Amino acid sequence: MSQGSVTFRDVAVDFSQEEWEWLQPAQRDLYRHVMLENYDHLVSLGLTISKPDVVSLLEQRKEPWLQRGDGRRDLFSGLGNCRGTAVTGM
Repeated sequence: MSQGSVTFRDVAVDFSQEEWEWLQPAQRDLYRHVMLENYDHLVSLGLTISKPDVVSLLEQRKEPWLQRGDGRRDLFSGLGNCRGTAVTGM
């Protein structure tokens, strides 16, 4: 069995604004729930990572993308080089 580090970016799903608009409210709620749960699971594994912008937006029940004028920030900022402990059996 191979081992490797897992980041939030590895388990995140990204929607464009257009794709998001096609989702029904129940689908948006499911997305929020799953993304926040994924983040919580990674933190519970002992990963020491900063909270990604997308998680903060979802916690505030805001739409998960950057508005115009926000520059080229990454919604998953702070995670690019962060690696946690090896996760096996997944």
